[in-house]
This record gives sequence, C-alpha cells and structure tokens, in this order.
Amino acid sequence: MGSSGFTWKLEDHPKLPKGKIRSKMGAPEKWRLVKAHGKAVGLPTDDYMGNSEVGHNALGAGRIYAQGAKLVDIALETGKNFESEGFKYIKESFETRTLHLIGLLSDGGVHSRLDQLQLLLKCATANGAKRIRVHFLTDGRDVLDGSSVGFVQTLENDLAALCEKGVDAHIASGGGRMHVTMDRYENDWDIVKRGWDAQVLGEAPYKFKSAVEAVKELRGNANDQFLPPFVITNDDGKAVGSIVDGDAVVTFNFRADRMVMVAKALEYEDFDKFDRVRFPKIRYAGMLQYDGELKLPSHYLVSPPEIERASGEYLVHNSVRTFACSETVKFGHVTFFWNGNRSGQDAILSGKFDQVRVNLPNFMIWWDKPAISRQQLWLLRLLMRLSRDKKGNPALDKSGKTQILTSHTLQPVPLAIGGPGLAPGVRFCSDVPEGGLANVAATVMNLHGFVAPSDYEPTLIEVVDI
Repeated sequence: MGSSGFTWKLEDHPKLPKGKIRSKMGAPEKWRLVKAHGKAVGLPTDDYMGNSEVGHNALGAGRIYAQGAKLVDIALETGKNFESEGFKYIKESFETRTLHLIGLLSDGGVHSRLDQLQLLLKCATANGAKRIRVHFLTDGRDVLDGSSVGFVQTLENDLAALCEKGVDAHIASGGGRMHVTMDRYENDWDIVKRGWDAQVLGEAPYKFKSAVEAVKELRGNANDQFLPPFVITNDDGKAVGSIVDGDAVVTFNFRADRMVMVAKALEYEDFDKFDRVRFPKIRYAGMLQYDGELKLPSHYLVSPPEIERASGEYLVHNSVRTFACSETVKFGHVTFFWNGNRSGQDAILSGKFDQVRVNLPNFMIWWDKPAISRQQLWLLRLLMRLSRDKKGNPALDKSGKTQILTSHTLQPVPLAIGGPGLAPGVRFCSDVPEGGLANVAATVMNLHGFVAPSDYEPTLIEVVDI
C-alpha cells in the first residue's frame, strides 16, 4: 500500500455494468458449493472445521490468510512466541509470582486447542514458571457435549506431572463457556463477571477439591456449555488460585470474539461494566491481540493475521455504500471479522445503500438494492451446522445414539446467485472447482461492475454471450 503505484480505484468490469441496472430476466436457478474449512480459510490442514471468524475473514479479505490456530502452531513449534515482547513481559512474574492461564479447554480448534495449552505449560515451566494456575472453560459446542470430563482429566494428569518436577501447578477454577467468561459483543457482561469472581476474587457458588469431581457433579444439572462457575479450594476452604498483584495472566484462546470482553476487564483501569471489587496489578497478555483497532490486549504472545485492503475498503473507495446487519450476537461477524479484525462498522447513516449484507442464523444474504421490496440481485451463503463428524458421518455418542452436533463441520456450503437485477449471461464458471469463501469477495466486486485486485482469489462467475 505504500508504493506509489497503489490505487483504491478498481478497474471497470468489461461485461458487467455498475449502478442500478434492471433486467426482465428471471433469477437463474444456479448454485454451487464452496469450501469453508481447512486450508481454504487459512487453517493448518483440511482436517480443521471452519468457523465464523476464519470464514468471515476470508469472505471479506478475498484472500487466504494464515489464521489463529495455524499462527499459534507455527509460533509454538518454532519457539517464536517465547521470543516475543509479550512473553518477555509476563516472564518477569515467573520467578516469584503465579502464572494464570485462562481459556477454553477443548480440542475443537475453533477457539483454542488442548495441545497448544499443553505446549504452553511445557514452555512456560522451561522458562522458569514455578507456580501455575489454570482457569478453564468447558466446551460442548465445538466438540461433543460430555467430552469435558476427559479433557479435565488429561489436564489434571499434565499438572500432576509438573508437580512431580517441583512446579506448583493446579487447576484453580472452571465453568461453562456460555455461562462463564466467554461472552462477546458486549451482549451480557454478567457472563464475564462470573468468570472474574471465580478467577480473580476466588468466589463462586460451588467449591470443590477436584476439578474432575466438579465437572461430573455439575453436569447433573447442566451441559458442558452452561456449567456454573466453581473454584477449587484447599483443606481450609480457601480458593487455591485467586489472581493477585504481581501475577501474570494469559488468555490462551486464539480466536478473538469471545476474549475481547474479558481482555477489557483485565486490562482497562477505567472500567464500568461491573464492579470488579479489586483490580489487581498484573502482567496480562493474550495468545494473540484480539482487537487490532483497540490494540487489545496491549501485550500478546503471537502476532495476529495482518489483513489489509479488505473488499469492503475497496467498495467504499469506489462509491459502493454497504449496510451490514445481523442479530446482536453476530454483528461482529459482518463487521469486525469481515473488515479484517477491525472494530469499525459498515452502516452508512444516509439511509441509501448500494449493498446490504445480512447475517441471519444459518445463512447470509447480500442484496444489491435500493430497497428490500425491489432487490436487484442476491447472493446466499448457507452455513450448514450438520449433525455429522469430521468425516461426514452422523455424530454418535458412546451408546450409539445420534447426538446433536453444535459445531461447524468439514462440509462445503452452498452459494447461489440470482434476482431480477442480475445481468444477462452471468453464471458460475467451471474453472474454479476448488473455490472457497475467499473467492466470494472478487465475485461480489464483479457483480458491482468491477474487476477485483489481481492478488484476490479468483471470481466464481463469468459472463457469457446469450
């Protein structure tokens, strides 16, 4: 972008006009599948299911960027994150204070991964951490409900092995991801407060001596996602892992949306969302920086993907006004993630838009229209959360019964174009058989009458003479 030859101006498409076109042709019944998982959205391998963050990043960026899981894998494997300024910052507390690790205990690969936590524990102790406390959130959304018990048992075994080596390492607190800590888009600060009370203050409605015992018992009245907060106590009934002055804290989720709110609580001195009771002076770092625009948190172990020249920026510079909307808990998908992990929203307050982007549960629509009643064209991307495993087989529990799978999958998703305003001769082309979500940006630019930048993933449409 710094070169003298760069321009935001897009080349006009040779066959597709700009502006408010009208055609008497009916919408063609054409659709295709696009990849929404694995390498197509910047994840390490095609064994990784897609998710909202990486999918919307790809849709908005028009290119494939290495994403959270892959970035963290590279950093952990090469040791780069332990050379980062963020790691050096928290390391100053290792000698005399406690290292607290907060995040989702899961191998789902959407927000975090168990093996990354294990490697973080190993490397932290190798770099001098003498006292460690883990505050975990159970999953049951990106993995099967009930898998929490196995994850907690594995973690307890890992911490016991560290104790045998002279490291004071224990689980300190826990709770379900949808009830404790991991809220997003400032929808419900009480969720974050429950986590704060347990993790920082050492206060929770349930107290246990063992985390495995806690999860087994609390699952009697709630599934993994909604377990109530609990703390682990010593023989005197005192919490074993409250966060206090001088401690180091790392939130080890790599996905941003459900870490921004807790990051604000941990980092902002000026904070009014709930009564924190006390605000310990800690050394806090995120696994990544969760909001590039807010620079939050200010310290992090791995640099996040640097997404520049997102498609929305190009469209704005070429006088295409976009209105983006969704249900409350999804608005960041069509703004923050779409815009390359920037907080700014797309809505133009003039009331007149050239494009409307809507995210509704399980599908997404773009309209190029002056008003909803007379749409010109639409694109539909349906995100299927099928009850199937990573190989496409029905998800079964241990008894052999089909279990509802709430995670994303490895399945491709359908994309359709149509509407009375679609130019004659537009159809999906056949020379991009491996197309994915990142190809949609160039497609949208074409439909607005522009040629996409040369480094964008290729368009999915062509125009034939009829």
